[in-house]
Amino acid sequence: MSARLLLQLLLFVQAAAAGAIAYALARYAGVSALLALVAGLATVVLVRALISVNNFLMSSRAASPTPDEFRLGRAARLRLFGEEFRASMLQSSWLMPRARPSQRIFPGSTVPPVLLLHGYGCNSGYWKHLLPLLDAARISHACPDLEPLGGDIDGYVPAVARAIDALCEASGAARVTILGHSMGGLVARAYVRKHGAARVARIITLGTPHHGTSLARLGLGANARQMRRARGGDAPESDWLRALAGEEDSATRALVTSIYSHHDNIVAPQTSSQLAGARNLAFGGVGHVALGSNPHILSCIMHELARDTESRE
Repeated sequence: MSARLLLQLLLFVQAAAAGAIAYALARYAGVSALLALVAGLATVVLVRALISVNNFLMSSRAASPTPDEFRLGRAARLRLFGEEFRASMLQSSWLMPRARPSQRIFPGSTVPPVLLLHGYGCNSGYWKHLLPLLDAARISHACPDLEPLGGDIDGYVPAVARAIDALCEASGAARVTILGHSMGGLVARAYVRKHGAARVARIITLGTPHHGTSLARLGLGANARQMRRARGGDAPESDWLRALAGEEDSATRALVTSIYSHHDNIVAPQTSSQLAGARNLAFGGVGHVALGSNPHILSCIMHELARDTESRE
């Protein structure tokens, strides 16, 4: 099953639940139809908000210590939650259920084209807020969907290889930059392990659990198991993550820039996104889904993409 279909089914279930609540209130409590409908929709939104609250609570139990410069006051914490909840609702209820893979080419661009890899449970719609910025900068890009939804991370590599080949051919570039959110960053590293870095100018990861996340134990599928983190011990990463790290050299790590938030509500501990030998850029006050729409993060991504240019062949 694709993420698109799953999200569409979940939307149908939520709409049905809201309708059932509205019907019950109108039929048995004598509430007006309009008020009953508002109450039904509000109940669904409240449940979604409670799920988001629970994510923050679970991540806080496994959180890494927050550096003093990133500590938040009460108002900033409310903004953090509000932005993350809004981003999650927009992505799962509107953008991703309607998204389709895309590619756009800007001839003559001196910036390497960008391959955008989404994370677990998402699809190409995750990048909706970044695409206009790439278009404005005339940076060629492609957004594939990584399927199946619960597939093995290494199983995504052939599709990524084909997407890189297609993007290079269409743009005339010799190499691409891979930008991966969450699991997408691990897919990028898995690609380099399999095919080498000949066609990769840089890898930018966004909220990627390079050392696993405690919340992955709640996920389904081979990819969730590969991102799990043990509750204790000297080697908390999964066997797959340890194997991936063990096959990387310093040159591969030097290709990676890891952008992450000390308040990520899915990657916990948050320092799991720190990768030795990579360029690690820390932020605060941004949740996991909101990394794809927060203005400061988007500005950082665009700055990173513009750091290097490539001579076209």
